[in-house]
Amino acid sequence: MEETKKKKKVVVAFSGGLDTSFTVMYLTKEKGYEVYAACADTGGFSAEQLKANEENAYKLGAKAYVTLDVTREYYQKSLRYMIYGNVLRNGTYPISVSSERIFQAMAIARYAKEIGADAIAHGSTGAGNDQVRFDMTFLVMAPGVEIITLTRDMALTRQFETDYLNQHGFPADFKKLKYSYNVGLWGTSICGGEILDSAKGLPETAYLKQIEKQGSEEIRLQFTNGELTGVNGETFTDGVKAIQKVESIAAPYGIGRDMHVGDTIIGIKGRVGFEAAAPMLIIAAHKFLEKFTLSKWQQYWKDQVANWYGMFLHESQYLEPVMRDIEAMLESSQRNVTGTVTMELRPYSFFTVGVESDNDLVKTKFGEYGEMQKGWTSDDAKGFIKVTSTPLRVYYANHKEEGEKLEKEL
Repeated sequence: MEETKKKKKVVVAFSGGLDTSFTVMYLTKEKGYEVYAACADTGGFSAEQLKANEENAYKLGAKAYVTLDVTREYYQKSLRYMIYGNVLRNGTYPISVSSERIFQAMAIARYAKEIGADAIAHGSTGAGNDQVRFDMTFLVMAPGVEIITLTRDMALTRQFETDYLNQHGFPADFKKLKYSYNVGLWGTSICGGEILDSAKGLPETAYLKQIEKQGSEEIRLQFTNGELTGVNGETFTDGVKAIQKVESIAAPYGIGRDMHVGDTIIGIKGRVGFEAAAPMLIIAAHKFLEKFTLSKWQQYWKDQVANWYGMFLHESQYLEPVMRDIEAMLESSQRNVTGTVTMELRPYSFFTVGVESDNDLVKTKFGEYGEMQKGWTSDDAKGFIKVTSTPLRVYYANHKEEGEKLEKEL
């Protein structure tokens, strides 16, 4: 009797959406793969969604389904460094869901190696950033494992995928909505609709979280060595729960909404809307505390490396060794960033109020800015100013014509 040919194992990065649902069924029915559906959760799925994903995966033909919860790994290995660095891409976007893709991909790669998979499949198209994030991570962490991307390689349309699922007994109801959302621990990104028109912004109805609070209230955020450890007097040892607490308080004010325009990994410009109440509030509070507790040059150099950290993270370079070096520098810079920041929340906005910290450099025995000097005399000040002016005096003494021209222009 001829031995039954062993089926190839494929791990499908399963989100439960149209593309990955099609991928599970197509690889099972048309390619004869043994499909393992794996949903890597970095804080964007509810318990109900995960349960539905599991049920649907089996209906689609998967041999097995698993949820890989990497929310805390994402926080420990990257998100807290983004807070240390006050990372906002182009000064605007907290690199919300896009920063989670690397950790989802790493979890999928580990699982694929664990079960001895022959291939990994994902539902990315050929026009976005996620294809780069997934493929690069798989190439590095699971070398030799085949990468399958049906949506990209077959140039599939939503209608084709929906019809295929319906024809094979899966009642797909993946309607083409005006907006598409990616929800994660560090915010929600919004694509489609008015975003496709550079002259338009998003209406109120486009946001998932609506305004529920009016008036104003204060929130107190406590940081210990740069890490959020307290909200309104409640202590947290879990950074993920601390972020979720801030989100629950600030999101009902509609805080953290904005539009980001930037350069994609593949070279075209991209525009995305987002709502990220907790990230924007936490970063603003943390940066405010640093102004009181860090030296001038600590702030300057930290800003330089943090900008690179955010850019590399966005562009799928998390595994680049220099990222560990940057993380070490960012963590070291936080040794005195301890204290409590008070913020005032209002609909659509927030304001910094004040800081309480034992490491407050504004409080000093040397003097109070604009009031009284205690650490130097008036003669010391005059001498300092004269010495500081020396390079300029030397230059214009040797280039009198430039000095005369400058006088006329000013």
